[in-house]
Amino acid sequence: MTRTTRVFLICFAALSLTSLRADVIPTLTSTSPTGSDFTWNYTTFVTVAQTVQKGDFFTVYDFGNFVSASNVQPSNWTFSSSLQGTNPPLVLPNDNPALLNLTWTYMGDTPIDGSSLIGIFSVVTNTNQLRDSDFAAQATRSLGPNAGTKIDNIGRIDVPIPEISTLVPILSVCGLVMATGVPVLLRRRKHP
Repeated sequence: MTRTTRVFLICFAALSLTSLRADVIPTLTSTSPTGSDFTWNYTTFVTVAQTVQKGDFFTVYDFGNFVSASNVQPSNWTFSSSLQGTNPPLVLPNDNPALLNLTWTYMGDTPIDGSSLIGIFSVVTNTNQLRDSDFAAQATRSLGPNAGTKIDNIGRIDVPIPEISTLVPILSVCGLVMATGVPVLLRRRKHP
């Protein structure tokens, strides 16, 4: 092997290692009917070079309303919802303060090593109509000189379309703008 080939292989290996991503990634895998409502199922994975340790979490932003106490998650995970956050400190997700966020936090004592399936996380809501929003997660780096430090990630995920009650303030502002604009247009027609 020539010196040039060795240098090329070393550079390629170094670039490959630096581009390795370590993430917690929830993905909507199904919405299934539950009576007159729908269960939203998110399958979640932890990728290579990362572990999920006690206190690590992921948040699905702007999910909106859901049936109270309908959440289901793997053992050692706790569920919470809030209008803002929970946010990993190193990413900046879009977060509408009028729509509920869903957060699952790991409380187990045994780390979940990457690359593996964490499990299915579910809640029930009144629609199966979807749009996209942000998710963000925090976990722990497991390899390299920064092993043990927190690592955050952000991405896009499917969530329900908000209920009409959430949209009413937005629609009322749009209606007001339209109502004030129509007389102006009518006045312009009367004047040649």
